[in-house]
Amino acid sequence: MTFKAISFAILFVAASAISTGAIAKKHSKKPAPRATAPAAAQGSTAYAGRPEALRFADDLAERRDLDREWVRQAIGQARFLPQVPRLVLPPPKGTAKNWQAYRARFIEPVRIRAGVRFWQEHAAALERAEREYGVPAEIIVGILGVETLYGQHMGNFRVMDALATLSFDFPEAHPRAAERTAFFRRELEQFLSLMHRTGTDPFTPRGSFAGAMGWPQFMPSSWVRHAVDFDGDGRVDLFASPQDAIGSVANYFIGHGWQPGMPTHFGVRLEGTPAQQDELLAPDILPTFSAASMQARGALLDEVGARHTGPLALVDLQNGDNPPSYVAGTENFYAITRYNWSSYYAMAVIDLGQAVKAAREAAR
Repeated sequence: MTFKAISFAILFVAASAISTGAIAKKHSKKPAPRATAPAAAQGSTAYAGRPEALRFADDLAERRDLDREWVRQAIGQARFLPQVPRLVLPPPKGTAKNWQAYRARFIEPVRIRAGVRFWQEHAAALERAEREYGVPAEIIVGILGVETLYGQHMGNFRVMDALATLSFDFPEAHPRAAERTAFFRRELEQFLSLMHRTGTDPFTPRGSFAGAMGWPQFMPSSWVRHAVDFDGDGRVDLFASPQDAIGSVANYFIGHGWQPGMPTHFGVRLEGTPAQQDELLAPDILPTFSAASMQARGALLDEVGARHTGPLALVDLQNGDNPPSYVAGTENFYAITRYNWSSYYAMAVIDLGQAVKAAREAAR
């Protein structure tokens, strides 16, 4: 998954050196990339004074066969970003979710027009991605539009600082603090291994407050596992190559269970008892019920959904004080939530892609 990212402006050109499928070998025998912290970061606290951070650096260097001093220097020069721990905290308890308000942030004229321009400029790459991976162009367009407004807002946090902050100062008030700390330490390890392997200064890449990078806002582990050279220039560049971003998003979905030709969701109308509804919602968005079992529990599917042969999930989209919206999500809906673990996010991606597709067809 790509951890949830907020997008800002971006400055990063060194990533063009990253190659698909590169394998780290004998790092201690080649010059390590520079790890230089610019003067702009001097207002915050460096991790060189944190023994646990340097112990992590030593362990990482040994396990990954990296240059020990380079890793210690990179982590030691990373700066604590005080705003980042606040940004990862969940909203206060009692905050009402509102699908219609969430949707309005993304399905709006500026983003739709930008999506049409993007599709027109990169139609060939989108068609090839759909042909080779089986992921519809509108889903890829929806992802890139929601994540970064088609490359306009890729983040202005130094990735090294963001990942170090979340690795060593993740807020204890978070209900999953231990789990998330472990996650970000794995991402920091992947990031430094990638920077070392490609000879990139780890203080150059900019991204989201969570360390997500490029057009598709990939976390370092997703870059390593799923990024592809889709423009054929011999390197992966998710910062400056929209074609690489298109192919990489499609490859990400295939890696997370996308099934070509399957719809993402179906219409559903609830007529069952509260107990039956609770039973349907218990698995959350994990597809669990057959079409017949959903309907037996009072969730009446539309005509196409009633014929669906795979598992389904009842997706509940709250609308504040108004009645909630419901859809029946398929395994492809679930695959979109592996990009960002939110049914609201998945529906925004789907709806934006459909809106851009309709606007493009109308313009033609």
